[in-house]
Amino acid sequence: MTVPGGDGGETSSSARNHRRRPEPSPTQRALGLLTRREHSRKELARKLVGRGVETAEAQATIDKLATAGWQDDARFAQSLVRSRAAVGYGPGWIRAELGTHGLGAEAVSAALASFEDDWAGVALDLVRRRFGDAGPLDITQQRKAADLLLRRGFSIEQVRIATRRE
Repeated sequence: MTVPGGDGGETSSSARNHRRRPEPSPTQRALGLLTRREHSRKELARKLVGRGVETAEAQATIDKLATAGWQDDARFAQSLVRSRAAVGYGPGWIRAELGTHGLGAEAVSAALASFEDDWAGVALDLVRRRFGDAGPLDITQQRKAADLLLRRGFSIEQVRIATRRE
């Protein structure tokens, strides 16, 4: 069978297939994902299976990569805590998100404990970004700020600190 080529000539089907890249191995697929950002075991397995890798083969690949240090749930959790805190999410929200990644309560607690910043300071930074350096000026703005912080997973005490007027 011949297929029209881009130069007006005809190209055989076998010649066209010869130019294709070989299908990446499950390890290559996983490494491609891990070089972009950290992934939890659960997330990496879901993505590999979604790309056509058998479940057992995906688990074996992840085990191999974890042993080699390429995949680490603790490192993933710490990375997620830092990135979410940087955009203004509190520990409650982050704890819930880490839970969706199949991490146990101990791993989640350890990741949150490793956060070196002050959660009240993160809340205050978010309030300042939303309401300006002066912060919420009246009771209506204070309520809006408090609602925002509570939705973002901050504790009542962190909300009080971030919304009080100086």
